[in-house]
Amino acid sequence: MSQKPNLPQGTRDFGPLVVQQRKYILHTIEAVFKKYGFMPLETPAMEQLNTLSGKYGDEGDQLLYKILNSGDYFKKLAAHQAQAMGHEELDKTILPSFDNSIEHLDAKKSLPFIAEKGLRYDLTVPFARYVTMNRNSITFPFKRYQMQPVWRADKPQKGRYREFWQCDADIIGSESILNEAELIKMYDEVFDKLSLPVIIKINNRKLLSALATYIQAEEHFIAITVAIDKLDKIGQQGVSDILAQTGLSSEQIATILRFLNLSKAADPIAAAEDMLGQIEEGKLGILELKKLQEYIQLLSPINTIEYNFTLARGLSYYTGAIVEVQANIGNFKASIGGGGRYDNLTGIFGMPGISGVGISFGLDRIYDVLEEQKLFPVNLRTNDTKILFCYFDEATQLKAISLCAELRNQGIAAEVFPDITKKIGKQLDYANKLEIGYACIIGETELNSNTLQVKNLFSGEQYPMDITSMINLLQ
Repeated sequence: MSQKPNLPQGTRDFGPLVVQQRKYILHTIEAVFKKYGFMPLETPAMEQLNTLSGKYGDEGDQLLYKILNSGDYFKKLAAHQAQAMGHEELDKTILPSFDNSIEHLDAKKSLPFIAEKGLRYDLTVPFARYVTMNRNSITFPFKRYQMQPVWRADKPQKGRYREFWQCDADIIGSESILNEAELIKMYDEVFDKLSLPVIIKINNRKLLSALATYIQAEEHFIAITVAIDKLDKIGQQGVSDILAQTGLSSEQIATILRFLNLSKAADPIAAAEDMLGQIEEGKLGILELKKLQEYIQLLSPINTIEYNFTLARGLSYYTGAIVEVQANIGNFKASIGGGGRYDNLTGIFGMPGISGVGISFGLDRIYDVLEEQKLFPVNLRTNDTKILFCYFDEATQLKAISLCAELRNQGIAAEVFPDITKKIGKQLDYANKLEIGYACIIGETELNSNTLQVKNLFSGEQYPMDITSMINLLQ
């Protein structure tokens, strides 16, 4: 009995045209990365769980895809044990084959768990791990770009997938605010090249830290940022409800909402300074925003720049400037890019005191917006073949193969129709369906002379030429 094929939820296949469109986005982003001096890097799809865990907050840890170690270890667990395992228990469970021989927990720490590896959740933490492991061979400040898939066990919906691509650029080993400004300008330039207008939102996590101090709720800082990060999805009332569940008073919640509304002021940075400028973290955050604003103005951005205090970024490793990009066209309101400053991410891996800052482009969401708004170039094709050689019999097929090889040696994408049993009409039908621009039909006349009949399949014109003229035409 045949099995009906299907895909894991939250993943997709990409046909030839979609792949070409995605490559168009990737090439546009990569060209800007290189223009600003960034170098390419790739890291493995899987990382050790202790590399990934604890870097994304509690919610992020729950979305990590964990990889079972080789071997059928679950068959040694009772059914009720396996079913009861949550995300925390799974990666802390000692392999059952060791359970009967180990009496002390300390002895178990060196033994393998059921799950020791996980699929990467983002590209930033693996980058920090790479920097730490290669510190002696890196020239700082180190500017790298990385474009690879990541995985999150999120609830799939439009614009949110379980497997998706990120395109990151990071600078590590420099505290200069100029880095933030140039990364923001890179956002501005990429989306201008893609003809996609955007709003680039900027905030600083130091202001959020100062806000927690201002309301005397420093211990709730992470909970406050996580709640604010959900504002676009659940509104102010939803944020208020979450904060109340955290244990904040109505007065504290009202102050938080008042701070968020400062984004609507004529000069948001000045308004934030009036409220939080007397707190040390607030003072530092304001100074950083002012310097960033000065640099950005010198770089003459094309898109809208917005200083928005509702921006929180849910990832827990951000410590300074944070940025998020939203499409300013159509109905797509989700983030299509984001990033920020992280001051000590490498410290977790034993390399303290190294500051970094980075941005990320969400390839899949950018694709969705460009597709929805029909912003892809019309000349993108499913293949690069410029000419198809057609023929009538075995002798003319051999001539076609020889000519095709000559064109390929000149760097021209060319094909020979493979099936000798198909008539010329079928061969040309193949070329038309794939939008191949030219066809060269090899008959008895062409077999015995240097003159070839080349047909423009778009205009219908047909003209004789020799191989040199054909090469010049196609180049």
